[in-house]
Amino acid sequence: MFSGIVESLGVVSGLVREGVGCRLEIKDLLIGNSVNISDSVAVNGCCLTVIGKSGNKFEFQAGPETLSRTNLGELGVGSRVNLESSLVVGERLGGHFVSGHIDGQGELIRIDDLGEWQDYYFKVSPELSVQMASKGSVAVDGVSLTIVKCEDELFSVALIPYTLKVTTLGLRKIGDKVNIETDILAKYVQRLFQSKDQNL
Repeated sequence: MFSGIVESLGVVSGLVREGVGCRLEIKDLLIGNSVNISDSVAVNGCCLTVIGKSGNKFEFQAGPETLSRTNLGELGVGSRVNLESSLVVGERLGGHFVSGHIDGQGELIRIDDLGEWQDYYFKVSPELSVQMASKGSVAVDGVSLTIVKCEDELFSVALIPYTLKVTTLGLRKIGDKVNIETDILAKYVQRLFQSKDQNL
């Protein structure tokens, strides 16, 4: 489990294709020295297992499902990624509960520039938007955010200068794809109502 509070911006330092999957090497000075083999790390919100480590570089393997359902398949050497190590029981929770299991992708379709602040608008599928609500939580590329507006295939978030500076969201451009994880509570509520409808 994660909180959606990004700890560091890592850099992809190596990318090797392995059959239908790939091996991803990331360099990071902040959490690179503290993670160990078999630890879970959220990379752009996607939970991956550390399989190798050398100094402040660590490696992951991503299979075809991960590469096709997330924006990890679009990464190249030099790409910046959001990093968060897994939660430790008893520590303060600053964002919301994030599983690291990506539900789908969204597309950045509009940016309202408000000076140092910016409002981002993302297009998503109806299957994702039905699990969203205004003032609810969503993880975008692993960043815990509060939804401002929510429509059938669209939602918006207001980004403060700090978030734009310390996460990859500040680097995003119109047309970029982002990883989306909806609030875990919304999934259970939706499933509950589906079960009731099936039993009527």
